[in-house]
Amino acid sequence: MRESAAERHDRLLELVRRRGSARVSDLAGQLGVSPVTVRRDVEALAMRGLLDRVHGKVSWPHQEGAPGTAAPGGPGGREVVLGMIAPNATYYFAEVIRGAHEAAAAAGARLILRISDYRPQEDAARAAGLLAAGAEGLLVAPGWKEPHDPAEHGRWITELPVPTVLLERRGVPGGALDDLDRVCSDHGHGVLLAVRHLTGLGHRAPLLVARADSPTAMAVRTGYRQALDALGLATPCPVIDSVPAEADPAGFEAAVRALLAAVRAGEATAALVHNDVDAIRIAQRLGELGVRVPQDLALVAYDDEVAALADIPLTAVAPPKHEVGRYAAQLLIERLRGAPAGPDGQPRRHVDLLPRLRVRSSCGGPGTGVTAGTATPARQVV
Repeated sequence: MRESAAERHDRLLELVRRRGSARVSDLAGQLGVSPVTVRRDVEALAMRGLLDRVHGKVSWPHQEGAPGTAAPGGPGGREVVLGMIAPNATYYFAEVIRGAHEAAAAAGARLILRISDYRPQEDAARAAGLLAAGAEGLLVAPGWKEPHDPAEHGRWITELPVPTVLLERRGVPGGALDDLDRVCSDHGHGVLLAVRHLTGLGHRAPLLVARADSPTAMAVRTGYRQALDALGLATPCPVIDSVPAEADPAGFEAAVRALLAAVRAGEATAALVHNDVDAIRIAQRLGELGVRVPQDLALVAYDDEVAALADIPLTAVAPPKHEVGRYAAQLLIERLRGAPAGPDGQPRRHVDLLPRLRVRSSCGGPGTGVTAGTATPARQVV
C-alpha cells in the first residue's frame, strides 16, 4: 500500500527527533522520496511549529521559556522533562502536540515526543523509551483504534511509575484507567451543537456519516445517539459507515451512494460527516452526481482541520485540540511540582473541554462566519 503523506510526515519527524537536526537532502534519501517532496513536507511541518528550519537544514524545535514565564520546577531550577505519546503528529494531533509543547516551554519544562502510528501494541515500549530518555511524567494518547483496545492495550498505563495524564482518550467506565487524570474534548457536546444547529434551520434530524476507526469516531457515533435522544428526535435512517477514499475507493463510493439515496428519497436534508477530509470529498462527489450543498443537502463536518478550505466552506465542529494539549501539560506539571495525586494527595481530575461550532456556508442558513461558543469552557469531574 502506498504510504500516505501523514505517515511520511511521522517518519520524517521521528528521524529529526532522533538526530536533533538533519539536512533536507539526507532526509530525502532516508525517506525514499524526492528533495522537492521533503521540502514541501518540511514547510508544512514548520508552519505547524513541529520543526525548525534554517538554510537547508531542519531541527527539532526547542523553545526557551519567554521572559516572565515560570522558572523550571525541578530541584535547584533543574529542567523538568515531560514525555508524550501521540498516535501521529499531523492532522488532529498536530494541534494537541503544539498546545502541550507551548505549555511545557512556558513553564520552563522540556517536552519529548514519540509517535505510535496507531499501533497500540507498541505504546508500552515507546513509553519505556521516554522514561529511559529522562521523562519524569507522561502525557499519553494511546494509539487505540478498535473498541476493545482500551481493555487489551491499556493496563500498562496504570502501571507506569511516574505521574501520567491521558489526553483525548477514555478508559472502560469503572476500569483502572478511570482512576487516572485525563483531559479530553467532549465530543458528545460537539455533536449536540451540530444537530441543534441543523434542526434550528428547519431540518429534520440529520443523517450521520462517520468512520469507526478511532476513539474520536466512536465518540461521535455515541454522541449522535445521545443528541437525538436529548432533542427528542427520531433516527432518520442507520448511520452510514464511511472509510478513507484513498484506502478503500469502493467503500467510500458506497457511503456516498447511500447518502445520495437518502437525499433522493427525502429521508435526509442534512448530514453530519466525520471527518473534514471525508466531508470535502463527499460534497465533491455528490456534486458530480447532481446533489448540491447546501441547496439539496446541508452539511456539517467534524474536526475543523481543513473544512474552511472546501469549495463551499463547511460548517464544522471544532474540538479544542490546542487547549487539550495545553491543559494536559499544565496538569502534569502541577502534579510534578505539587502534592501527588491519589488517595492521600490531591484528587484526580477528569477535564472535558467543550468543542465549538464554526458556522460557514455549507448549511445555507443565516449566521455564516459565526462561531458558536467563543470560549472553551471546561467541565471538570474531580
